[in-house]
Amino acid sequence: MFARAASPRVIPGFGPTLGFTLAYLSLVVLLPLAMIPLKALGLSGAEVLAIVTDARTLHAIGLSFGAALAAAAVNAVLGTLLAWVLVRYDFPARRLVDALIDLPFALPTAVAGISLAALYAPNGWIGERLAPLGLKVAYTPLGIVVALIFVGLPFVVRTVEPVLEALDAEVEEAAATLGASWFAGFRRVVLPLIGPAVLTGFAMALARGIGEYGSVIFIAGNLPMVSEIAPLLIAIRLEEYNDAAAAMIALLMLAAAFALLLTINLLQAWARRRIGG
Repeated sequence: MFARAASPRVIPGFGPTLGFTLAYLSLVVLLPLAMIPLKALGLSGAEVLAIVTDARTLHAIGLSFGAALAAAAVNAVLGTLLAWVLVRYDFPARRLVDALIDLPFALPTAVAGISLAALYAPNGWIGERLAPLGLKVAYTPLGIVVALIFVGLPFVVRTVEPVLEALDAEVEEAAATLGASWFAGFRRVVLPLIGPAVLTGFAMALARGIGEYGSVIFIAGNLPMVSEIAPLLIAIRLEEYNDAAAAMIALLMLAAAFALLLTINLLQAWARRRIGG
């Protein structure tokens, strides 16, 4: 009996390309991430416990994740609405609005932070109008959320937009002919179909917000236990030559971010199975 020859692959070169991909991924992503726990290994158990339970550290991490979650939730709603308007309606300034959405991608984060701080400061163009209402944005946690909304909005819009373009408008028209209102048709027909894309945009905006630094430090005020974010605290520990403490804080953020993103990915997979079933 002759051994049956393996069937040739349609696209050759799988082995070399996979090897190159894994090597590149290891050098660019895995190796730098592995240095974080290695740096923290020099800490004793008591030192790790002191860093993990430190009130300033816990507040900074909680503020970073809380502000990122709030901004990503706002962007999930506003970004979906903006994507809907760009796809379903044609208006004179459509191309201009479409170009402005990508501005946070190209704009240096420090420039964005300075601009937002100037706008929302008590003497700024927007801040001075909010002051009589008792609203203070700049140099508060609310300013952090505003900055993260600015940098995270494009992720939701650009993720939801192609899914809406692929969704035939006749689906919405059919719901309308059956007597459904616009909101009911959107909630029961459109939203389940674009839900995974919205969750993807939410996850991307969340991931960007957790580690954002440049656009936040100028508008946050950076007051310990008030408006100090975890990336800034890591930078402070590095300036103090406390590399192990900085690595431990980074490790806590990495673990929490991974758990959040894993949960969101599982929700996306569940949503796709539900739609497919």
